[in-house]
Amino acid sequence: MPGKVRIIGVPMDLGQDRRGVDMGPSALRVANLNARLRALGYTVEDVGNIAVRVPEEMPMGEKRAKYLPEIVETCKELAQVVAKTLDEGWTPLLLGGDHSLAIGSIAGVSAHFRKRKEKIGYIWLDAHGDMNTPETTPSGNVHGMPLACALGYGPPELTKIFGYAPKVAAENPSLVGVRNLDSREKKTIRDSGIRVFTMRDLDERGMRAVMEEALARATDGTAGFACSLDMDFCDPSVAPGVTVSVTSTRPEAPGSKPSAPVRRFVSVVAS
Repeated sequence: MPGKVRIIGVPMDLGQDRRGVDMGPSALRVANLNARLRALGYTVEDVGNIAVRVPEEMPMGEKRAKYLPEIVETCKELAQVVAKTLDEGWTPLLLGGDHSLAIGSIAGVSAHFRKRKEKIGYIWLDAHGDMNTPETTPSGNVHGMPLACALGYGPPELTKIFGYAPKVAAENPSLVGVRNLDSREKKTIRDSGIRVFTMRDLDERGMRAVMEEALARATDGTAGFACSLDMDFCDPSVAPGVTVSVTSTRPEAPGSKPSAPVRRFVSVVAS
């Protein structure tokens, strides 16, 4: 049954070099997101945007993790807001903003269920792996690190929000739609043990089969799952206004695992 959705804007523009993604929350609202959710039967509460500093206000800082202190500040605040939203019985719908905001969102979801001695799954829809660390990144942009941080790889200021890591056990996340991985990032992905579905998997198996398997992993022994959607998951012909667009190429497909029934969504991130 339709439930309660709390919309939270996160105009994060610190995790990458190309300005403009901070307008994402406004663009989605102008596109009538709130009314469309209500038309589907959801109770909607829009609490506006979390305050985020802009690059012109401060120095870049460490080149291997640009604007790290400011991103940490925002992600900690966001984690508190997300955890409180879930505590109050609402589903948080986060509007970004670059993908570094997902470090805070998954921390909040994880903390809520950790208090109940429950764990969560994660479905990550993205053209990129977002599994870099300051040691492997070719750019120093934190928007390429959020999934790694959720799994406990990366700066402790980000991995240990709320004092613990990882936020998600490696057997439950799936990375769907990958078609562009950095060379050193691939080792982190292999070592982590997460499931990766490339564009080749989607082409050969179809979206339904891939998502059934991803959902099976996300709900295996969990109370629910979070979902993060980066707009570059879509082909640039459909969504050209992203920081790093990638055409639909087809990397080699990894193995597969049987599917299982779906439970429920916990949180959604659009960025």
